Amino acid sequence: MKSNVGGVDRVVRVVAGIVLIALAATNTVGWWGWLGVLPLLTGLAGFCPFYPLLGLSTCPLKKGK
Repeated sequence: MKSNVGGVDRVVRVVAGIVLIALAATNTVGWWGWLGVLPLLTGLAGFCPFYPLLGLSTCPLKKGK
């Protein structure tokens, strides 16, 4: 699995995921807040399964190879 989520994208995903999960856990938002697990996991893994389908990548290109 090749990484396709760059640094800033990863941070945004992890923070958004944690915030959504926290809001769901405190009953501030409805059940949909638990969907924060998805951006949290993709941010931690550095891979988004939808990016290849859309031809996207936020990872910087590696020079030399």
